[in-house]
Amino acid sequence: MDSRTEPAESASESASEPEPPDAAIQAAASHDAAAKTHTSDTTARPPLVRELLLVVGLFAVYKVGRQLATGHTAEAFGNAHKVWDLERAVHLPGEGAVQTALLHSDTLVHIANTYYATVHFPATAGFLIWLYLRRPAHYVWARRVLAVVTAAALVGHLTFPLAPPRLLAEAGLIDTGQAYGPTVYGAHPATDSMANQFAAMPSLHFGWALMVAIGLIAATKSRWRWLWLLHPMLTLVVIVGTANHYWLDAIVATALLGIALAVIHLPHRTVTTAGRVQERAEVVPVQEVPELVGAGR
Repeated sequence: MDSRTEPAESASESASEPEPPDAAIQAAASHDAAAKTHTSDTTARPPLVRELLLVVGLFAVYKVGRQLATGHTAEAFGNAHKVWDLERAVHLPGEGAVQTALLHSDTLVHIANTYYATVHFPATAGFLIWLYLRRPAHYVWARRVLAVVTAAALVGHLTFPLAPPRLLAEAGLIDTGQAYGPTVYGAHPATDSMANQFAAMPSLHFGWALMVAIGLIAATKSRWRWLWLLHPMLTLVVIVGTANHYWLDAIVATALLGIALAVIHLPHRTVTTAGRVQERAEVVPVQEVPELVGAGR
C-alpha cells in the first residue's frame, strides 16, 4: 500500500515545490537594486535650505557687483564704439535689421519688451527647481555651471563696462523699452539706482537661456527635448531687437558657457530603476536547479 501511494505523494510534493533558485535570486536582486536606487536618488539631493541660501547669496553678490561697476560712463561709451566698429569689421549682421522686423507691429515689440523683462529670472528659477526635484545630480551640475558663468560675467562687467546699442547714437536704434514699454531700466542710465545699464557684455539673458536649454536636453529623454533650443533663439532675437545687447554680447556669453561646460562635467544620464534592475539581474550567477528526486519515479 505504501509503495503504491508514494508516486502520488511525490507528485504532490513536486507541485508545491518553491520556484527555482535562479528566479528567487533575480527577485532578491531586483528588490535590492530598487532599494539602492531609491536611496541614491534621495541622498543625491542637496539640503533645500542650504541651496536656497547659496543661490540667494550668489544672486546678491552679483547684484552688488553690478552696482559697483556703475559710474564708468565715458569708458562704457568708448567700449561701445569699439564693439560696434568690430562688428562691422567682421561683417556681423546689423542689429537694426532685427529691430526693424519687430517694429512692424506695436504688439510684437511690446511682447518682445515683456519677454525681456519678465522671462529671464523666472525661467531660470523654474529650471533649477525642476532639476532639484526631478534630477538632483543634474541640478548640482547646472547650478555650478550657472555660478561659474555668472561670476565670469561679473568680472567682465567690472573690467569692460559697455553701453548697450540703444544708448549708442551711432547705432541709430530705438530704446523700445522706453518707447513702447515695459522696461526694467530708468530713463537716465548714469543715475539709474535699480540696474547697471553699462553691463551689456556678456549677455546673461542669453547665457542663462542657453544653459536652460542645454540642461533640459541633457536631463530628459523625450524626442521633443530639442525644442528647448527655441528659448535661447527667441531670447537672442529679443535682446538684439530691443537694442539691449550687441551680437557680440551673446557670442561672448556662449564662449563663457562653453568653457564652463568643458570644465564642469555632465553627470551620467539618469538610469531608471528598471534599467538598473535588469543590469543587476544579468550579472547574478544562475545556480543549477537540483533534480527533483522522486518526481520521475
